[in-house]
Amino acid sequence: MRAGQLDRRITIERPGMIEGEYGPQPGGWVPVVARAPAQVQDTLPSKSESVQEGLAVATRPARLRMRYLRGITSDMRVTLHGDADEFFQIVGGPAEIGRREWLEMTIEQYSTQGQ
Repeated sequence: MRAGQLDRRITIERPGMIEGEYGPQPGGWVPVVARAPAQVQDTLPSKSESVQEGLAVATRPARLRMRYLRGITSDMRVTLHGDADEFFQIVGGPAEIGRREWLEMTIEQYSTQGQ
């Protein structure tokens, strides 16, 4: 993959902790890497709509490739920067491609509508 194919900017964030009344509690997101170059390709459409507890849930899966970065896990989220920022969760991977050259992962964006 050539650097010119990394045409999108992403931020990867991990779940953060905030100091609560009863000690540290989960809350907020902490950037791991900000505005990194990446390639994002939508995957072909499939049955990506379902109804869960009265809500129509549609998913938008995509494949993300970026330069290798240690420490990326599936409990993190990806912000895809554009005209409007879009948030995705990591659902597959990350997988190492080559000898620590690239990372590839499957990400999904969810949207819900009441029925």
